[in-house]
Amino acid sequence: MKSAKRIELLAPAKNLECGLAAVDHGADAVYIGAPKYGARAAAPNSLDDIRRLADYAHQYNVRIYVALNTILSDRELAETERLIDELYRIGTDALIVQDMGITRLSLPPIPLHASTQMDNRTPEKVCFLARAGFRQVVLARELSLNEISRIHSACPDVPLEVFVHGALCVSYSGQCYASQACFGRSANRGECAQFCRLPFDLVDADGKAILLGKHLLSLKDMNRLDQLEALLDAGATSLKIEGRLKDASYVKNVTAAYRQRLDGIFARRPEYVHASSGSCTYTFTPRVEKSFNRGFTTYFLDGRDEDVSSFHTPKSLGEAMGTVKEQRAGYISVAGVKPFHNGDGACYLDSEGKLQGFRINRVEGGNKLYPAGKVPRIAPRTPLFRNFDQDFEHLLSRPSARRAIALQWELAEHPRGFTLTADDEDGNRVSLPFDHPKEIARTPQTANIRATLSKLGGTPFAVNRDEDICINLSGNWFLPASALTEWRRQVVDRLTRARRINYRREIAVWRPSSHPYPAQGLTYLGNVMNRQARAFYLGHGVHDVAPAYEQQPVPGAVLMTCRHCLRYSLGWCPTRQGGHSPYREPYTLVSADGRRFRLSFDCKNCLMKVHANDE
Repeated sequence: MKSAKRIELLAPAKNLECGLAAVDHGADAVYIGAPKYGARAAAPNSLDDIRRLADYAHQYNVRIYVALNTILSDRELAETERLIDELYRIGTDALIVQDMGITRLSLPPIPLHASTQMDNRTPEKVCFLARAGFRQVVLARELSLNEISRIHSACPDVPLEVFVHGALCVSYSGQCYASQACFGRSANRGECAQFCRLPFDLVDADGKAILLGKHLLSLKDMNRLDQLEALLDAGATSLKIEGRLKDASYVKNVTAAYRQRLDGIFARRPEYVHASSGSCTYTFTPRVEKSFNRGFTTYFLDGRDEDVSSFHTPKSLGEAMGTVKEQRAGYISVAGVKPFHNGDGACYLDSEGKLQGFRINRVEGGNKLYPAGKVPRIAPRTPLFRNFDQDFEHLLSRPSARRAIALQWELAEHPRGFTLTADDEDGNRVSLPFDHPKEIARTPQTANIRATLSKLGGTPFAVNRDEDICINLSGNWFLPASALTEWRRQVVDRLTRARRINYRREIAVWRPSSHPYPAQGLTYLGNVMNRQARAFYLGHGVHDVAPAYEQQPVPGAVLMTCRHCLRYSLGWCPTRQGGHSPYREPYTLVSADGRRFRLSFDCKNCLMKVHANDE
């Protein structure tokens, strides 16, 4: 019989607090930044914090992946090698990497995952990486279900990691050089300056303004809650939430939402199972729209069938609440079905399409809002959003979930006393004998025994059903609660230690290979910045290896390669919309500081490219 496929929900962690929250709220794996060389330089973590996270996570069989996914200079390789040894020693389960030079270092037996920064979007590339020794491949966010399915069919044994939620880069990951070109801050070195969230003017070849001051490269946020089952059927095995710069409340809410949705799928589809241990209970109802978002998109999962852009603002809109009904002196009334609360944050787009907001001081009747400070003038029928829910955030600021491993008890007897045995859901078993006199009790003991053995708060375990406590005694023996409590504590402590001892990390020994790379030459798009990475590609049949853009800028370079297309967003796509632009190409993006960036459109491959203007 074919075994069930283990499905991993992978959650982000900015720091230890977020990592612990991810575990408690249902993650099967957590990814967190290393002390250095992660693609989010603003989210480093100490080795001690990563160790503490791994120790906590491993008791639930939750894996810890460390992001070490920048490109490296020659002088950084020795330090990286030492860092990897330390990360392995403290319990890291895998490294997410971009730089192929890492594969030629002296590595401990730690698995390597191919970061999405490697631009993994073809079956040929994914199969190459698997043959090279990578244990998991993170696919480009832009891939459709059909493209994911084709990759899985070509490489059926390769675990495929797919993004399901969070902020989107407008360029294919690893293929964005705009931040480096404009600000000297390399996205491939973890220092992205968020160029794509800036406002631009769009002008045509004659200098005519098409749009002014819009966030033309800013995208909505990904939300694939309703497409999870389709992703699993296409071959995805790891479902990744973006957010290594997000706070703990975001991690709690979004992780819990995806955990609940996946568990519902598993209940119907036994061929898919949970990749870690324990089940979660929550003090709140997860609602992803209540966390930071710019509006939602499934982002090409079913092809190009929606506009993915967020032209008006790169900031969070939150959840739609209704429309402005009327405005009187001191308050605003809202037509909607959701109530506001005191302290909420509200926002709207003004007549110029700019995001405005205000804090609500007081609410009457759920929809009569008294703003704090000056009352803004808002036109009737203006859509109103809530981007901060005071009550919801208060719930998330406190302990909001408990994750527990299912436990079964058996209380039996032996000639000198009693034996207490615990079996957990993963087959770990601890049985301890305790000497204790056998005296007949004056009152029935069953209820007291069950109540005492069920008290597992503060431990990783829980008894889920009455039948999970088996009392196998020949008489109604008197058992003081104090004695039974101490026996329970000893067995639980021993079982917790057994789980840590029995936790098994995946072992991966890197062996050099020489199978051919899918291309014979690499331009600056290959992101090769050190001798070891260059040697890797040369050893796999690549003849020409150009230096990284960070080392040698290329005049007129393509700074971004995007599936997002301004032609499509404006209704002028000749291929899919039969549209025709009233403006003459080429179009140019002009930033607020006067920098100019030429656009080109590759309709055959359905891409838009942003070029450096070096004139």
